[in-house]
Amino acid sequence: MTFLLIVVSSLVGGVLSVLLAGTVLAVRPALLESALPRLISFSTGTLLGAALLGMIPHAAKTLPVATVAPVLLAGLLSFFVLEKLLVWRHCHKHDCDVHASSGPLLLIGDAFHNFVDGVVIAGAFLDSTALGLTVALSTIAHEVPQEVGEFMVYLHGGYARRRALLLNALTSLTSVVGAVLGYFFLSQMHGVGPYLLAFAAAGFLYVALADLVPVQRGRMSLKLTILDLLLVAAGIGVIALFAHGH
Repeated sequence: MTFLLIVVSSLVGGVLSVLLAGTVLAVRPALLESALPRLISFSTGTLLGAALLGMIPHAAKTLPVATVAPVLLAGLLSFFVLEKLLVWRHCHKHDCDVHASSGPLLLIGDAFHNFVDGVVIAGAFLDSTALGLTVALSTIAHEVPQEVGEFMVYLHGGYARRRALLLNALTSLTSVVGAVLGYFFLSQMHGVGPYLLAFAAAGFLYVALADLVPVQRGRMSLKLTILDLLLVAAGIGVIALFAHGH
């Protein structure tokens, strides 16, 4: 049953994000540009909630705080380095600097990121079903704006729409590969789970604070600021329900 939940959760995230990315074909670009920041605000909340309300508390049940903190620090530094190598970096605009690195590099980075997401989902479900659902939901929530943004990048880079959608679909499947490998290997590596959760929580925090939040900076009306704050709170609230409601 746990294996089935892991596979379905990793698959649903990829399929749903690709399907929503495909709505770019039907939605006016201007409308999509205006909706994407709101999706990102909700995603920020889910990532912060999953890390601080789910993953870190679960890791701290097994590991002392004196161990969790250095693992978090190591994770943050690792993701900083990965970002500098243009592997982990997300872009939610078609004209940001990282896109000068071309579509193929973005493709590699997305495939790697989805693979890691799959491993993290497996590790969370092996800890508990409630944590697994929490992490899976957060992963889905932040995958959607990421995939939509990257789909727009491929279109801007000259890829045909059908090819861009196919590339998104292929990279999303790496999350299933990561989930399956994570299930078989992590279940045999007793004691590794809490370290993986703490390290992955650092990744969630880094993506939320170093990647998504900066996208939201800049001048905006008080109305949009309040809306974004409410969406961040909604993301945290949804995760809190999953983290404590099972």
